[in-house]
Amino acid sequence: MNTDIENLFKDKVIGHPAGLFVIFFTEMWERFSFYGMRILLVLFLTAPVISENPGWEWPREHALALIGTYGSLLYLTPIVGGWIADKITGYKWAVIIGCFIMMLGHAAMVFETPFSLYAGLALLIIGTGFFKPNMTSMISEMYKGKESKKDGAYTIYYMGVNAGAFFGMMLCGYLAENIGWSYGFGLAGIFMLLGLIQFWLAKDLFGQIGERPSKIHEVEIPKDLNEAEPFEKFEKPESIKLNPFTTLDKVLIVLSSLGGILYLFNDPLSKIGNINLLPFSIGIMDGSNVTVLTALALFLYLIISRISRYTPIVRDRIIAVSVFGVFTVFFFAAFEQSLGSMTIFARDYTERTLTGSSATTFKIIDLLLTVGPLVIITWVLYLLFKKTYSKIPYSNIILGVSFAFLWYVVYYKVNNEFTKDATEVPATWFGILNSFFIITLAPFFSKWWESKFNPSAAMKYGIGLILLGLGFGFLVFGTLGIDQGAKTASVSMIFLILAYLFHTMGELCISPVGLSYLSKLVPGRMIGFMFGIWYLAIAIGQKAAGTMGGMIDKITEEHSLSTFFLIFTLVPAAVGVISMLLNPVLKKLMHGVR
Repeated sequence: MNTDIENLFKDKVIGHPAGLFVIFFTEMWERFSFYGMRILLVLFLTAPVISENPGWEWPREHALALIGTYGSLLYLTPIVGGWIADKITGYKWAVIIGCFIMMLGHAAMVFETPFSLYAGLALLIIGTGFFKPNMTSMISEMYKGKESKKDGAYTIYYMGVNAGAFFGMMLCGYLAENIGWSYGFGLAGIFMLLGLIQFWLAKDLFGQIGERPSKIHEVEIPKDLNEAEPFEKFEKPESIKLNPFTTLDKVLIVLSSLGGILYLFNDPLSKIGNINLLPFSIGIMDGSNVTVLTALALFLYLIISRISRYTPIVRDRIIAVSVFGVFTVFFFAAFEQSLGSMTIFARDYTERTLTGSSATTFKIIDLLLTVGPLVIITWVLYLLFKKTYSKIPYSNIILGVSFAFLWYVVYYKVNNEFTKDATEVPATWFGILNSFFIITLAPFFSKWWESKFNPSAAMKYGIGLILLGLGFGFLVFGTLGIDQGAKTASVSMIFLILAYLFHTMGELCISPVGLSYLSKLVPGRMIGFMFGIWYLAIAIGQKAAGTMGGMIDKITEEHSLSTFFLIFTLVPAAVGVISMLLNPVLKKLMHGVR
């Protein structure tokens, strides 16, 4: 293994092994496909049947119920996929399997039929389970013995994540909204296929790295911004079994998991297909609510009973992690409105038609945002090509074809926009703002965290949640003049831009914090279990985001759109204040960990 690592470090690009950039581009195409498709989903499902670009005209509640379940499952399958890679396939083959399954999922969605949609989403969920946890595992294995360079490696990798999300939402969104939905779904599938071929042809560059499972159980713990990276390694010899799972623990895990899965599937099925998997009620609660509340109660009993069996310091630290987990649920329930109700707001309630000097200014900004990053990434491709062409020529050729095609799509978009007197900003365009603000603001927040003014974990959570609430506050202010029950309006886009700015600042405060502190607070032997718990918290937040976002029509009709966004202003801000007030208690529970 050391020989393979040393061989990788012989061919360097920007001070890092060329293999890192193979992973960089594979992740970039996967995120291109993932976010490019995901931002289209709510628009396609809710678009009118009778229109220039007809969709399925689902009620918003139905569309967001499906998207909430989809988003939730995306954070549950990686727990299984990581285990399969660790025990059976190895990281490298898990990535290839995941890419292939996701490519099939994107291909299925091109056909725009109910069967192909559901099959496509199922394949994307399964494929993500294989792909998501194992790319970063390969990086960690590549940098064994070279830990001082690992932070820089993950920073480069994370730029690939954001670059893919940025271009995917911009270009898939543009084609889908201006030509047809199938073109947007199809573009996502094409780049997923190219990413698969590129990685497959380059796999021999890594030697035995990621090839077969480790004999030591290793769990990767993410620290960064929703994408599960970077990770720290924790090793647990199989002989260590402190506080083993009892038979009751295992029964509670099975029952609570079964209840949660039933709820996840029953929610969209009962709304969209009138298929009720839980056809009973107790008092005023229907079977779906009874099931999920019962599952939650069983799960809480499991957590509390296990925590009580640990030593006092370990117990206190796990309690602190659990509190941060609750805050994480609230954060994602609001933050993930970006791909649900906020995308609907961008399409139906935002003035997106620009003329005259405003249109020209937007076209220039859009051109710079599109071409500038693409030039930089193409330069990185050139450096990789120079270093590795003799070793992986066919992989580099596929990468070259990918970029040639990407440049063509960018040219098509820019040329079309500059030939128009007026321009209509695509609703999907606003989705790129999160990636743009992350790339521009992350260095400033990183400097803050490294300074003597670095806040405690509870204060970071508090600041992040309050910033998230303030972002929705701009939308409250912008929608004050919209009539009760209105389905459309023309609010200035500045309010949505400011909302994304504050949401991203909130994300930069919270997303790198939670799992970083989990890695410090939880003993290595328990990391696997708590890792699953943490992803479960994010999954709950994802589903809550879909459920709460689906109430947009009901709340708008009964009250106003401002009231809808006011909920997302007050709740995160209140939870943020609670986090700040709990700072002394949480510091005590953490027993000196910073």
